[in-house]
Amino acid sequence: MDRQRSVLGGCLGLTLVGICLALTLITSVVVGIQNRADQLFGTPSSRLSTQQRLYLSLQLLLHEQSLTNPGDPLGTPSRFEIQVGESTPSVIERLSSAGLVSNANAFRAYLVYRGLDTTLQAGVYELSPQLTPVEIALKLQDATPEVINFRVLAGWRLEEISQALPTSGLSISADEFLIAARSRISGQTFSEGFPAHATMEGFIFPGTYQFRRDIPLNEFIHTFLNNFEQQLSSDIREGYAQQGLDIYQAVTLASIVEKETVVPEEMPLIASVFINRLAQGMRLESDPTVQYAIGYNPSQKTWWTNPLSLQDLEINSPYNTYQVHDLPPGPIANPGLNALRAVAFPAQTPYYYFRAACDGSGRHTFAETFQQHLNNACP
Repeated sequence: MDRQRSVLGGCLGLTLVGICLALTLITSVVVGIQNRADQLFGTPSSRLSTQQRLYLSLQLLLHEQSLTNPGDPLGTPSRFEIQVGESTPSVIERLSSAGLVSNANAFRAYLVYRGLDTTLQAGVYELSPQLTPVEIALKLQDATPEVINFRVLAGWRLEEISQALPTSGLSISADEFLIAARSRISGQTFSEGFPAHATMEGFIFPGTYQFRRDIPLNEFIHTFLNNFEQQLSSDIREGYAQQGLDIYQAVTLASIVEKETVVPEEMPLIASVFINRLAQGMRLESDPTVQYAIGYNPSQKTWWTNPLSLQDLEINSPYNTYQVHDLPPGPIANPGLNALRAVAFPAQTPYYYFRAACDGSGRHTFAETFQQHLNNACP
């Protein structure tokens, strides 16, 4: 009997040793699988249970090639939009149909493993089959589009353009834009003969542009300048010559017309007033030139102080056209095509004065004499 107990005890001992060895081996394999998955696919979501993490790790390792290889190394990018409220399974199905993901189940396993299945961002993306599914999953976490629509409004000065950059999604900073834009224009035929002090103020052509998020600063600026070059047609150039203005002078005047005008159809009339005054050697006496000289108004939080005080009109600046004759040293804003054309083809009028109409329409009343101008004052 004692011998039987001894044998039985030995067997139990061996069994326990075997179980321990097996458990140690299993634990080692499990840890190895998890570590390998971590190395290849990143840190797993903290929401996963031990069983979920092991299962998903196995899935990822079994389908490693379909997750880490691009669908088509020669493929071209295409537009892909995630709608607000769209489910993750729907997104995965459309990615698969578009050939961007070769194994939908493996892709879903990766999203769940990383906790990315609940953080897909609605928005428009530019996705390429040259990207791996892992790279695509990460891109879908950032809804800022690869292609940015950047709008420059007619009448903006350089500082206003720079203020739009931080929230645009572009990688260009406001400061680096201003430094570049305040330098001389290069590489453009229209700028030949510009004065030494000339900057890009006035020549950043307004409009809506599409830029890559990572567009270099030089390319960004020259896109505007190239567009300006294209808009400056031969008939506009000839029109400036007929008014006795070179391109720099004409754009300077166009920037004033842009800032003086509320109703676009009045631009040729307003341009005619300034051209008539220049021909007679009269001061332009334009409020926007004083506003430009004053600069940023912190209390009003604007670059265009309004209304102007009598003290403002006495500011000592070459841009103050209440004090200096002729045009200011350069443009005060970036005019649009309507203003550029208004200076080239002004209305033929006898007017030397204009002031805001009293009906709040944004229109102006025009006068030939100063007395008529006074009579047009609002009661």
